[in-house]
Amino acid sequence: MRYISTRGQAPALNFEDVLLAGLASDGGLYVPENLPRFTVEEIASWAGLPYHELAFRVMRPFVAGSISDADFKKILEETYGVFAHNAVAPLRQLNGNEWVLELFHGPTLAFKDFALQLLGRLLDHVLTKRGERVVIMGATSGDTGSAAIEGCKACENVDIFIMHPHNRVSEVQRRQMTTILGENIHNIAIEGNFDDCQEMVKASFADQGFLKGTRLVAVNSINWARIMAQIVYYFHAALQLGAPARSVAFSVPTGNFGDIFAGYLARNMGLPISQLIVATNRNDILHRFMSGNRYDKDTLHASLSPSMDIMVSSNFERLLFDLHGRNGKAVAELMDNFKATGKLAVEDDRWTEARRLFDSLAVNDEETCETIAQVYAESGELLDPHTAIGVRAARECRRSLAVPMVTLGTAHPVKFPEAVEKAGIEAVPALPAHLTDLFEREERCTVLANELAKVQAFVSAHGNRGKPL
Repeated sequence: MRYISTRGQAPALNFEDVLLAGLASDGGLYVPENLPRFTVEEIASWAGLPYHELAFRVMRPFVAGSISDADFKKILEETYGVFAHNAVAPLRQLNGNEWVLELFHGPTLAFKDFALQLLGRLLDHVLTKRGERVVIMGATSGDTGSAAIEGCKACENVDIFIMHPHNRVSEVQRRQMTTILGENIHNIAIEGNFDDCQEMVKASFADQGFLKGTRLVAVNSINWARIMAQIVYYFHAALQLGAPARSVAFSVPTGNFGDIFAGYLARNMGLPISQLIVATNRNDILHRFMSGNRYDKDTLHASLSPSMDIMVSSNFERLLFDLHGRNGKAVAELMDNFKATGKLAVEDDRWTEARRLFDSLAVNDEETCETIAQVYAESGELLDPHTAIGVRAARECRRSLAVPMVTLGTAHPVKFPEAVEKAGIEAVPALPAHLTDLFEREERCTVLANELAKVQAFVSAHGNRGKPL
């Protein structure tokens, strides 16, 4: 399997090199040169497989030539063996043909565990084989950081630097990052917003001179391995609901477009998905594109669903690449213009093509709380604010009641008590056993100004397990 850049100028790489590269050298994102496609018979034969075995079937083509079958099977069994539920991603029924796919049974109680528990093990495997050491530099709006630290904390050849917007993540999200102590773990609170953090990561990838020869690796969803791992749970859910004999629809809470792009890929690989709903909060750049072909920057607002407080969706470029016939030059021109003007639109026929599959809805904080309260009253199920936005969008945008509708349950409600309380629900859930002492644990975090030079100086001074790089 070879991977190419969405901007067309970077060299094609194999999986191992893409894993370590993150962002392409031309500023683009890597995608498979040719997407594997499964037959109806193949997909049907996977019904009832344990999650790690299904993951092997779905992801094997993506790592072919880089990781042996035996090694990959072992990695996957270890990855999903740490999840608290035997089903790994159980489905919970809300209504007659309406479901929530619970993706929060991993160590950090968020869907990011599916990809980042795998990413950490893949990095360990590849870096040990190569005898290399790398620096992970990531930006988080809440959940990616803790999942990345949890997934990579034991990696012998990795130093981890995670930036989050200061005072703009929930207390549980912050503590899940800052209470994991280790010589190779560094949490940085940036006096800015998530987009500022993400921009510094991208700028650091573009010029890595401050690392003095060490390689920078991405854990954000620009890293192809993140997207690859998320494809699996679409197959997992659909198979339980009768696929491939029937189609399934999905509503996906998303700010960075990575999670829903994985669903788009699952469909292109042969899974019968009839509808994908982009569910977002008041930071609605994706909704504005899907509903009106306007992908324009706007003011970023803090919300009760902080993991979606994102104004520029990194993975959207991967969809643009397909909408433009995989023409890297066209995408590069489009993204250069967006960088210069903050505005983007595509030709009507390309936008119409996207609308054949995608619908969207933006949900504000008040509507989010209404949905949390409504679902709790209807079924006794308590939703986190992101999942509530997904359920609201599913109910308002659904094209067919005959098609099973699955909302991706992206996080455990215990991570967002403020939203639960504002919904008027007194039964705030307790932390699971492995996190019961979270609020008593020592925290370690450095607050830095929103300045790239200061962040890069910190990374350079504290890499290599506390020694300067």
